[in-house]
Amino acid sequence: MAQDRGTSVNYTRPVRRILVGVVVVLCLAIFLFWRIDSPRAERVRAQIIDRVVPSFDWALLPVTKVATMIEDFQSYSRIYEQNQELRRELQQMKAWKEAALQLEQENAKLLDLNKVRLDPSLTYITGVVLADSGSPFRQSVLLNVGARDGIQNGWATTDGLGLVGRVSGVGETSARVILLNDTGSRIPVTIQPSGQRSILAGDNSPLPLLDFLETPEAVRPGDRVISSGDGGVFPAGLLVGQVALGTDRQLRVRLAADYERLEFLRVLRSHAGETITDPGSLVAPATPPQPPETGDG
Repeated sequence: MAQDRGTSVNYTRPVRRILVGVVVVLCLAIFLFWRIDSPRAERVRAQIIDRVVPSFDWALLPVTKVATMIEDFQSYSRIYEQNQELRRELQQMKAWKEAALQLEQENAKLLDLNKVRLDPSLTYITGVVLADSGSPFRQSVLLNVGARDGIQNGWATTDGLGLVGRVSGVGETSARVILLNDTGSRIPVTIQPSGQRSILAGDNSPLPLLDFLETPEAVRPGDRVISSGDGGVFPAGLLVGQVALGTDRQLRVRLAADYERLEFLRVLRSHAGETITDPGSLVAPATPPQPPETGDG
């Protein structure tokens, strides 16, 4: 049995070598024949191609399918790259859109600052909001104008839409503004059209409270609220907001100023009132002295 196996192996190896040699010689012959530049060889090659190639369509079909798949994959890769590029461009466009909206809001705010009609006797300084130090206990912002610009404590500030607050703390190049909704803010206001006087009291909420209303029944939500000018705290006639009914059923004020986007503030120069040196003159004018009477004789 072992002898038969050894004999078969001895015969298989030479046969395999002969077949490999024949295949190599045949391939080499075909290669050389295909390289011959002769009209007769060209005609023979054409006849071989005409006979062999049509019968090999079934063999070329997988190759064609694979080539089609490769082309489809390359096309898909190009589409994916284009999609990624479009996504990046869309992100950039969103960023530009946000920047355009911010510029539009800033431009609208500046236009509002220019269109507001104030008392001609009032002049103003426009400052940029540097920081917002709002907290649960204090509502204020910091401006980039200060003592070198003539800013003084107590001056009113607006954002072009409505009253924002008052200056409370002045540095050389900056000033602190206490907002109307701060707990330390108390300003006298007038409610139109009823003419009711009240105190706008900040309580760190978006809707400050109306205190000390003499006749609350005469006030309705939507009524206009302006500064009254009482006590010389603020100039009279500055728009504060509109009356609103809070969730606690108390009358409050929806502020006209846009506290969500405080970028520029107008600081109103308030001229100091005339100093009263003679309080008695407020009751009755002083009587000029009468010349003494002279009798006859």
